[in-house]
Amino acid sequence: QVQLVESGGGLVQAGGSLRLSCAASISTFSLNAIGWYRQAPGKQRDLVAVISSGATTNYADSVKGRFAISRDNAKKTVYLQMNSLKPEDTAVYYCYANARPPVGGNRTYWGQGTQVTVSS
Repeated sequence: QVQLVESGGGLVQAGGSLRLSCAASISTFSLNAIGWYRQAPGKQRDLVAVISSGATTNYADSVKGRFAISRDNAKKTVYLQMNSLKPEDTAVYYCYANARPPVGGNRTYWGQGTQVTVSS
């Protein structure tokens, strides 16, 4: 199995910054991609940012220029630097990983979610 441990959520004022971290315990699994989704109250869970094993990144249009995703392969940790935060960024942020086990096909995993609240 893959376990995703998140940290960094909290309460900030509009215009402030937060840095989310997600450490992946994957043992013998190979990590294909890792990133972040978010879900606001009454809304679906949407992609925020993802980085692949080849370091290709993908961002939601709403966060481009404000958020930056990065990955430390040695530590198996992904970071989401969130700058210029807006109240509409308020959501539960979920770490996401796609990994390949020693046998079988790729599988997806989710963290428990961490609350990010941006006050106006």
